[in-house]
Amino acid sequence: MCGIVGVVSSAPVNQLIYDALLLLQHRGQDAAGIVTQQERKFFMHKAKGMVRDVFRTRNMRALPGNAGLGQVRYPTAGNAYSEEEAQPFYVNAPYGIVLVHNGNLTNAQVLKAELFNTDHRHINTESDSEVLLNVFAHELDKSTRGQHLTPEAVFDAVAQVHKRVRGSYAVIALIAGHGVLAFRDPFGIRPLSMGRGADGAVMVASETVSLEGTGHVFERHVAPGEAVFIDLDGKVHSRQCAENPKLFPCIFEFVYLARPDSVLDGISVYQARLNLGETLAKRVVSTVPPNDIDVIIPIPESSRPSATQLAHLLGIPYREGFVKNRYVGRTFIMPGQGVRKKSVRQKLNVIASEFKGRNVLLVDDSIVRGTTSREIVQMARDAGARKVYLASAAPPVRYPNVYGIDMPTAEELVAHDRTVEQIREIIGCDALIYQDVEGMKRAIGSLNSKLDGFDASCFDGVYVTGDINADDIARINEARIGQEDALEEDTSRLALPNAQDA
Repeated sequence: MCGIVGVVSSAPVNQLIYDALLLLQHRGQDAAGIVTQQERKFFMHKAKGMVRDVFRTRNMRALPGNAGLGQVRYPTAGNAYSEEEAQPFYVNAPYGIVLVHNGNLTNAQVLKAELFNTDHRHINTESDSEVLLNVFAHELDKSTRGQHLTPEAVFDAVAQVHKRVRGSYAVIALIAGHGVLAFRDPFGIRPLSMGRGADGAVMVASETVSLEGTGHVFERHVAPGEAVFIDLDGKVHSRQCAENPKLFPCIFEFVYLARPDSVLDGISVYQARLNLGETLAKRVVSTVPPNDIDVIIPIPESSRPSATQLAHLLGIPYREGFVKNRYVGRTFIMPGQGVRKKSVRQKLNVIASEFKGRNVLLVDDSIVRGTTSREIVQMARDAGARKVYLASAAPPVRYPNVYGIDMPTAEELVAHDRTVEQIREIIGCDALIYQDVEGMKRAIGSLNSKLDGFDASCFDGVYVTGDINADDIARINEARIGQEDALEEDTSRLALPNAQDA
């Protein structure tokens, strides 16, 4: 997953893009980059690290211009340790194009071969975003045929991209001397929204929170398959470029990824999480008698709305029992040393008085590997809880994600090929309650009747693009970022700044 933003204004945009990226920091903490344009020249700075660390005063001064784009990266394909794979990516022909991308291409290897053998374009990294940029650049070159660039020529190129590319992609590109382009894949798997400032500036970004937080008024979401071109005068052109677009947003955006104060495809993320708590309440009652639960405690941070609603409906006290240390970063890798895993106890501390002598229901947004859940359950027991129940606002995560979430291989997923009772034994809780898949879809889907469905592949194994089989998943897993090394490093969600912390 990544966060992307692009803007066209009548004033310098460097600070505006920086501020927008801070609001999207929860979507990626590995690297950050900004590019601006002045008089057809691009100015770029990108590096590994958080936004506040990558950009210093000297870097910001070196980013002049009234149009630009930026990205925060949490890598899922390519090389996690290469600064060359931080975005934006650049090609000098045609026109000069820089691009940022949120998502994951499922046919990147096929496209690489086509680019080399047929299109005669060079790919210099393992990033699928560079592949996407070169496919678009090649199609734009064909659609313009050396003529002056027009919005229609840009849209024709995007239409060809849709025909060649598979997977998920929300894209923002800056074409030198012409404007900013934004488009989504035909299923709308990854989010993209557009807003306008009081001064006429037009911004496109992954989440509405980055629009509103920078003083822009939300106008609309970019539709699946649609392309929006904003010329340097701020005029907006748009066209549907896909032959059969359908809206199947990633349901994990609502479960965990997005900030609760964002609205994605017409759905309030906060309300979606409240609804998940409501449907979860029915599952809890069928498993554990409410009078056997003394207190409901969320596991910070994304589970709080669901836990609040659950406690309200069951009439059980809601308490904060864990305090998250927001300042625990990633482990430093010293020469000659392996990567040291950090304990969950460095990131969470218990308020023992909320556990001692009580039957506690812990609520989490989802359970992926199960290792964090196991340690948290043990922390509750160590704090004196009589019984520890665990409820997940999401169903069991049984399948890998191929659309841009760093979801582990099937073998690493605690729910893969296991019953709920087997998972309960591994985690060590007294009862384990999961949301059911259809209940989750109804709870969130009821907030927008115009949705065609969801990509819920990590829960139900149905890949909406229709081009994924077991061999594809194995191949994509082989390309996972620093797979062997990353497994030694703590990449759990507790190790990263959360939506509420951003």
